Order: sequence, then C-alpha cells, then structure tokens
Amino acid sequence: MNSPAQISSDAVPQVPLRLGRRRVVALIGPAFVAAVAYIDPGNFATNVEGGTRFGFLLLWVVLAANVVAMLLQYLSAKLGIATGRNLAELCRDHYSRPVVRLLWLQAEIVVIMTDLAELIGGAIALNLLFGLPLLQGGLLIAAASFVILAVRTARQRRFEALITAMLAVIACAFLYQTLTADVPLGGVASGFVPRFDGSESVLLAAGIVGATVMPHAIYLHSALTQERFAPGQGLRRGTLLRAQRVDVVLAMGVAGLINMAMLVAAATTLHGSGAEPTIEGAHAQFAASSGALTALLFAVALLASGLASSSVGVYAGQVVMQGFLRRRIPLYVRRSLAVVPALAVLAMGVDPTRALVLSQVTLSFGIPFALVPLVLLTRRPEVMGDWTNRRPTTVLACCASLVIIALNVVLVALAF
Repeated sequence: MNSPAQISSDAVPQVPLRLGRRRVVALIGPAFVAAVAYIDPGNFATNVEGGTRFGFLLLWVVLAANVVAMLLQYLSAKLGIATGRNLAELCRDHYSRPVVRLLWLQAEIVVIMTDLAELIGGAIALNLLFGLPLLQGGLLIAAASFVILAVRTARQRRFEALITAMLAVIACAFLYQTLTADVPLGGVASGFVPRFDGSESVLLAAGIVGATVMPHAIYLHSALTQERFAPGQGLRRGTLLRAQRVDVVLAMGVAGLINMAMLVAAATTLHGSGAEPTIEGAHAQFAASSGALTALLFAVALLASGLASSSVGVYAGQVVMQGFLRRRIPLYVRRSLAVVPALAVLAMGVDPTRALVLSQVTLSFGIPFALVPLVLLTRRPEVMGDWTNRRPTTVLACCASLVIIALNVVLVALAF
C-alpha cells in the first residue's frame, strides 16, 4: 500500500473546477491557529521595548521575521498534507535516536519558554485590568485555558473559530491605536532601513525574531493540516496548495500587521517620553497621552493574546511529545504541569517584562532545530512525493535559516 507521500496528484480524486474557490475558503483555518503564536505576550514585550527604547529602528526586523514566518508556515502546512504526518513524527522516522532525543529535548524547552511568556502576559493583563496580583492572575489564565482546550476537544472547527475571534480582538485594538495616534510617516519609512544601534538593539532583534518565528508553531502547523486534510479525501493537489497559500498569507499577514502596529504605537507614543520600556510602563503612558480607552484596549488585547496563545502552546507541546517519543499524556495533565515554571517566576517577583524578553531570546535559539529539519524533509522526493519543494523555495528557506543562525551567533558573541 502506498504511503501518503507516494500518492501522486493524478491519483487523488479530482473535484470540479467550479468548486475551487469555495473549497479554498472552506479549507482556511489552521494558519490562523498557528498565527496566534506570532502575536503572543512575548511579541508585546519585545515590540513595546523595541519601540520605547529605539523608536522605529527595529521595524524592519519585525517585517523580515513575518515574511520568513510565512514561508516556514507554508512549508509546515504542506508537509502535513503531503505526508499525513507532522514534523516531529517525520524527524523520528528519518533521524537517529540520539538526534531525535536532542530535538525533543530542545522542543520541550521551547514549549516551556512559550508557556512561560503566555501565562506571564495574561497575568500582567489581569493586573492592568483588575489589579489582581500576578500570581493570582497566572492561576486564572491557566484555568481559563482549560475551557478553551475543552472547546478544541469538542470540535476542531469551533476551536479555530474561537482562536480567530481572539485574533480579531487583538487586531481591532491595535488598529484603533494606530489610527488615533499621530504617526510620523517619515519615521515609519526610516524603520524599514536595515540597521542596528549597539548590542542591546541586537539582543532585542533576536527577541523579536524568537517571538515572531515561533519554533513550536512550525511543529503545530504540520499537525493541524495533518488532521484536517488527510490524503485522498477528494481534494485536488492544486486546490490544497492554493488554500494553504491563501490561509498562510492572510493569517501571517494579519499577525505581521499587528506586530508592526505594536512597535509603531510604542515608538510614536512612548519613545522619548521617559516611559519605562515595560508592558506596565506602556499601559500607563498610553493612558496618560492617548486616553483611558487606548490603555484599556491595549490591556484587553494582551489578555486575549495570553488566553489564545496559552491554549495553542499546550496543544503544540502534546504534538511534540507524541511525535518525537510516541507518548501522549492528557492535555489537561500537560496543562497542569506546564504552568509550574511560569507560576514559579511570578511567585519569585521577577520583572515580568524582562522575563518575557529573555524567554523570546531563548526561543530564537530553538528556531534552527525546527527550521533545518523542515527544509531538509520538504526537499526530499522520497518524503514529499509530488509535493517536493522547488529549488527556489529551498534556496529561500536555506537563506532564512542561515540568517537566523548568524543572528544567534552574534548574540552569543555579544553575551560573552
């Protein structure tokens, strides 16, 4: 019996051409779940600090990171459809046991850092909105994520709709902030010129990349499409590929615009104002300079980000463990275990914004461990069949990998 990767596009039952566009719309969804990882509280922290300290300087980093994210998420989605397996499972099948163990270990560290950022971000939001202590806020975010996970357990499409709705809340909040701010267009244009300003700007750039090109989202997206689009379910190869391109461009485009709006809002309102380069400092300055509504929307967007990304992160952790080790624990048990490091950080009274930024820098180091196997596997005909990457796609993905790895090397050199 042929494996999914060996089924040619001609062997897949064709659908009438007149159904193409409607099928494309119906197939949209998985990328919007993955896109939540690209606007989690870590993005709030890095974008706010970047805009507050350096103005529009790092806007080009946000743009470049989101363009790379589009390519990587498309490759991940295509991998899941073409093979019927996710990235972690394919790594287990094609690499030696020591390599698989190493990949699993670093992926678990990535998931822990991701969950830390999400719970801390949600706790900060509850503190800003209701004055709750951070530890209590973290516990409430953890409890709320159980409810969202229950929705996913009941039905995948409802889960996608709920996550997309939270994404819309965040988008509307920052759209309002951008439209009501007196944004200097010349300053925004200058932010797209690649440059740095000292080692701290490089550190923040690494944090922005780590917060944007999220390693766990690369594993997750292949699993989402693996579940939704089993080979041989009557869909043409061209329809599936077109649907995934549309899905990824729309979802990552929205995430990219939100990230740029965050940095632009911080650069416009906070840079040079004397505000602390923290989420709390940003909230206070937004209230003072732009009004209570702007500050309220900022906190609501942060809360929606923490809730949505927390649930998505737990699901990604399950994909990683099952894929690499063939072991599965109940999502609710994993959720309970995952909150421990974040709650410990909150209990110790560590500066939450700094903890968020450092967690994103850690994520940046995990990117190559997901990105390199993704590129190597999607270029192999014995894995992908007729879905194998074209040479230009492989070249672009390799260039992105090299740039990110080089950024990490520079970061290590600066640290020591």
